[in-house]
Amino acid sequence: MGHTNELAHRMASKTFKLVDEAGNPIAGKEVVLKHTNHKFLFGCGIFDVIDVANKNVPADRLAFQEQKLDKFLEVFNSATLPFYWGTFEPEKGKPRTKELKAAAQWLKERNVTVKGHPLCWHTVTAPWLLEMSNEEILKAQFERIERDVSDFKGLIDMWDVINEVVIMPIFDKYDNGITRISQELGRVGIIKEMFAKTRESNPGATLLLNDFNTSINYEILIDGCLHAGIPIDAIGIQSHQHQGYWGREKLEEVLDRFSHFGLPIHFTENTLTSGHLMPLEIEDLNDYQIPEWPSTPEFEERQAKEIEEMYTILFKHPLVEAITTWSFSDDGAWLGAPAGFLRTDNSPKPSYEVLKKLIKEDWSTNVTGKTDDNGIVSFEGFLGEYDLVCGDKKVRFKLDKIAETVQIII
Repeated sequence: MGHTNELAHRMASKTFKLVDEAGNPIAGKEVVLKHTNHKFLFGCGIFDVIDVANKNVPADRLAFQEQKLDKFLEVFNSATLPFYWGTFEPEKGKPRTKELKAAAQWLKERNVTVKGHPLCWHTVTAPWLLEMSNEEILKAQFERIERDVSDFKGLIDMWDVINEVVIMPIFDKYDNGITRISQELGRVGIIKEMFAKTRESNPGATLLLNDFNTSINYEILIDGCLHAGIPIDAIGIQSHQHQGYWGREKLEEVLDRFSHFGLPIHFTENTLTSGHLMPLEIEDLNDYQIPEWPSTPEFEERQAKEIEEMYTILFKHPLVEAITTWSFSDDGAWLGAPAGFLRTDNSPKPSYEVLKKLIKEDWSTNVTGKTDDNGIVSFEGFLGEYDLVCGDKKVRFKLDKIAETVQIII
């Protein structure tokens, strides 16, 4: 296995001893070890689940949406659901808790880890905050965190707590409640408050700070947070590359700079298009609105190569724990970009096949072994969940870095 050295941090070994009811070793018995789920999180933003889980899809679209989700589940084990305050609770006191719970439950039942995005952000925030004083806005934001994080505990135990704080206090496109309180509290101040409230509402949750800004300003902000004792569990890095692939050099440079903190890194919002690139002079990606942005065979090949290289670089890096591509499909993709793994008709692009092969073949472990005279069989594999199958007996286990011999009665 040529990849083992580069990927040693993604792997572990385990030893099993098979015995009969009386405790005697079972020798010469065939054992199949099947990798059923990665520890590493390979995800997408998959908002389509909401309507499917709530049976809100028109009859003529249902098969299409189900087919899309089947293709998602074939490859991915992680999903991001939308908690933008303005769309989650457009009217004060009427949150869409029921719909989002059904979606999170649907994913959890299919062994998908769910992340909520985001709890606090100046964009798509609740419009009704503008009628309040700063003190009332902060109180409402705290109540929102307490309610939603508590309501979803056990279904969603991973949150982008606060989003894009580097720009937050200086954001001037439109007035909003969150920018107002971030100006008063300061960047580190508002992060400290939001993390403390989220941690209090779900002590065991994984809490992320998330930003698109990969400049030194984000590093300074993280440094300030850590000095202030803010318990950041993972650094979220957005990588929307509508204007062109970062390339190996920039990717490794970003990884190098953000790994100095020694914290896990999640690539939270990744985009690589299979269409023409957005012009470089566009400063805010949201300003690029065009009637059609087609996916073409030539650019699909480029997307596949870029996906393969980027995922390979990130999977090799010891601090990276998750990669989420933002749009799973071109159908409903952000900005109308051909940014998905599927075309608008649900047919998979080359990037889908390339990534499926990496996740399900190259980085997956499925082996058959035989017990020795002492009933012992050992194997090395990628971290995650497995089935051990021996005759008609199936045992589920987790492969982690803890070395131990597990006894199984057959």
